[in-house]
Amino acid sequence: MSNDSQATSTELADEELLKRHLEGQSDAFDQLVRRRGGEVYRFLVRFLGDRALADDVFQETFLQVHLAADRFDPKRRFKPWLFTIAANKARDAMRSRTRRRAAPLDAEVGGAASDESAAYVDLLEANIALPIEDLQNKELRQAVQSIVMGMPEHLREVILLTYFEQLPYKDVADILDVPLGTVKSRLHAAVKHFARRWESVGKQFRRES
Repeated sequence: MSNDSQATSTELADEELLKRHLEGQSDAFDQLVRRRGGEVYRFLVRFLGDRALADDVFQETFLQVHLAADRFDPKRRFKPWLFTIAANKARDAMRSRTRRRAAPLDAEVGGAASDESAAYVDLLEANIALPIEDLQNKELRQAVQSIVMGMPEHLREVILLTYFEQLPYKDVADILDVPLGTVKSRLHAAVKHFARRWESVGKQFRRES
């Protein structure tokens, strides 16, 4: 079984695929991209709010994985290492884009509502209806994305990794290179930030429903 229980018992672990890639197995890297590419791309779209930019950063991410494969520590897990690269590339792209133009806010957002340690709504200090059950409405998706994109970078990345990507807190701490307690405190702050803004924005959708 793979390192995060998503693969079947007949599939090779991510780390083994990377090892085989280094040994020259031609399709090993392609398997890694097919297995992890979807979740990396979703993270990048949500973080960047721009599919075209996410396409570019996606390519840069896996190019960096290819170039740095021989420096991967086999004692570590591949997925947090991959997301570390993706997050770093996304931050670089955001800083570069901020110097050129404002970010578009029309990317789609969606996801499940749980984390290994706590549900998203469990962290709220107010009884506020959140758009976590149905994101089919385009205007609703855009409203959620607008709030997420308006967050400070350090809050946006932690809520995307823990809530939307449902990564364990420990993995997020490794990806962001911060203590576990910092991940939890940032997530708490991010949830409060989102809730304050959704309280007013959500009134429009509640009136229309």
